[in-house]
Amino acid sequence: MDARKMAEGLHWVGAVDWDRRLFDALIPLPDGTSYNAYVVQGTEKTALLDTVDPAMTQVLLKRLDSLGLKRIDHIVAHHAEQDHSGSIPAVLERYPMAQVLCTPKCKPMLLDLLEFPEGRAEGSIRTMEDGESVDLGGRTLRFIHFPWVHWPETMLTWVPELKTLFPCDLFGSHYATNALFSSGSDSVLLGAKRYYAEIMMPFRAAIVKNRGRLAELDIRVIAPSHGPAYDDPSRILDAYKDWTAGPPKNLAVVAYISMHDSTRLMADHLVEALTGRGVAVERFDLEDSDIGKLAMSLVDAQTLILGTPTVIGGPHPAVAYAAVLANLLKPKARFAAVFGSYGWGGQAVETLAKLLPALKLELLPPVLAKGLPRGPEFKALDRLAEDIAARHSAPVRA
Repeated sequence: MDARKMAEGLHWVGAVDWDRRLFDALIPLPDGTSYNAYVVQGTEKTALLDTVDPAMTQVLLKRLDSLGLKRIDHIVAHHAEQDHSGSIPAVLERYPMAQVLCTPKCKPMLLDLLEFPEGRAEGSIRTMEDGESVDLGGRTLRFIHFPWVHWPETMLTWVPELKTLFPCDLFGSHYATNALFSSGSDSVLLGAKRYYAEIMMPFRAAIVKNRGRLAELDIRVIAPSHGPAYDDPSRILDAYKDWTAGPPKNLAVVAYISMHDSTRLMADHLVEALTGRGVAVERFDLEDSDIGKLAMSLVDAQTLILGTPTVIGGPHPAVAYAAVLANLLKPKARFAAVFGSYGWGGQAVETLAKLLPALKLELLPPVLAKGLPRGPEFKALDRLAEDIAARHSAPVRA
């Protein structure tokens, strides 16, 4: 449980949660996660940047003990969510002179979410303005407000003497590892894409808006709140530029479920029809698919295709859930289509279209089969594939 040195005056004191498999009771964690906290020491003062999830508080305290710190002057709260802030009360009990530094919007959130030591709440928190700095003695903490990435109160910390950016959840990954640095790992970058897809993609516009503020910094290391740090920062910066602002790819995502095989037969045919026309396809059977992988596919997809049987006049609940998820994530997709089977009627297409209002997609003509799909429906799926291929090859208008 020792602290781990990253650079002179900089130690990692976080916790690796190897076995956690679900985050926010929603997000799958196939690779676990980590809660990163960092100690920055100057000649005069010491700062703790973030804490850890409350379940890992004792790990954090033991790592702090290993440094033999007599005091912590500042606790930087980049973000009020408990996987970052949850151990602040315990740290304040151990280091009662510490002062919590956060944005003005973060302060009331911390007071709402945490149980501070008696009589310490208001006096323990000092708000920092955008661009304000704190001198530790040879080490400077400069705070950069970065709202809506991914909560309204989020901020980043830049330490110019270390050329290190602490970007909170931005650039992070739910990826458990004992490595401090990514060192060019493709697995870490894939984990970062999953993290972006599941958590950051809805805030794409805010990332693009504020990204220019980082261009002026001579960043050598990016140390996020989850996953290993980047000692090759251009790799994750370039990836985020593509994910947030690059055009969608020649990719169709087919997400479907089938009750009596009719919709599955249509999915099989459509995937083959798209493949034969040069369209890359990622296919998800919603009965047992990892929603994180679905979200990752949506980062690049140009077309979202939902396949559903009709259940009591509407779409299958699993397909409705996929539509709600896509609407929340707000990917760059431009087109959508629906196919499926029904027994006597229903409003599956209309219902699914209403579940996607945030995406402003062009809805292509649906393909519906009454019962088993036959020749006419398969020909209609061929026409849909031809339409999608043509649209993907057309220039994207600004």
